[in-house]
Amino acid sequence: MPNFSDLKPSPIWDEYWRFAAARQDIYWHRLKGLPAPWTDDPILAKHKFTNVYRATDRVSQYLIREVIYRGQQSPAEIFFRTVLFKLFNRIETWELLVKTFNLPTWAEFNLDRYAAILETALNSGERIYSAAYIMPPADHKNDRKHNGHLRLLERMIKDDLPGRLQSAETMEQAYQLLRSYPMMGAFLAYQWLIDLNYSPLLNFSEMDFVVPGPGAKRGINKCFNQHAGISEAEIIRWVAERQDDEFRARGLKFRNLFGRPLQLIDCQGLFCEVDKYSRVSNPEITSGRQRIKQNFRTHGVLPKPWFPPKWCLNERVVLTDVGVPDKV
Repeated sequence: MPNFSDLKPSPIWDEYWRFAAARQDIYWHRLKGLPAPWTDDPILAKHKFTNVYRATDRVSQYLIREVIYRGQQSPAEIFFRTVLFKLFNRIETWELLVKTFNLPTWAEFNLDRYAAILETALNSGERIYSAAYIMPPADHKNDRKHNGHLRLLERMIKDDLPGRLQSAETMEQAYQLLRSYPMMGAFLAYQWLIDLNYSPLLNFSEMDFVVPGPGAKRGINKCFNQHAGISEAEIIRWVAERQDDEFRARGLKFRNLFGRPLQLIDCQGLFCEVDKYSRVSNPEITSGRQRIKQNFRTHGVLPKPWFPPKWCLNERVVLTDVGVPDKV
């Protein structure tokens, strides 16, 4: 068993918990429809940070509400819609495909037609990929990157990857299935697994397994001057299991997600975000990145959130007075 008492925390360790509480407060203030400013923290007010809970972010909410739980719920169709969306991770690209094909389906998928629509968008000066993270090429053929990504999606379904994912006994086994495909690095495979796990296709606990991304590793290195041989994944699990005690020890009131505590994916993301935050709050503690690239801008009033039904949160959302319409 790792001896977590050997960890040597830095001042950023306290900042991790203060950031989590303050960023979650912003989410609740916006959800209640309160006017800005939603925080007196100048760094949080100026710069863009993801929500504390990954499933509440704008793109994740769109994926859950408008992609995963729309249309046929067969394994192949769920997988097709989810991965097609995640290949580009951009709402505007998905809506372009919906405008052209109605709701995209595997049953009517034609690679050449999809590729042509995306090519036309590119030639018109539109972006089809999100800037959230860089998507590497799926193969080495000398053509547009999106063609290779569409071929990869087609190959995955023809390989019956949706069925094999359903047969996986653990979240880690499902992750390794995704990792076996070209382009699927550790970070991307884990992120896609989390997205597929929002759907009826999979039903793993988000406390089962975690893969630290590059940003999370930077944040962990800032929070602890010494790891004492403990892996980043072990640290993230330790953090998730201690969350109530850590908030309480600092006198922080953390309003969780309708009773859902922070999961491994959320604690992993918080390490990434506190790495960004500390570039401004503690610039002397470096991690190879020196600035926060994006400033905060609102996309309007937050709609009432909607979560995977298997989480049993949507009933609590309706019963909670968040100051926004109940219609979803």
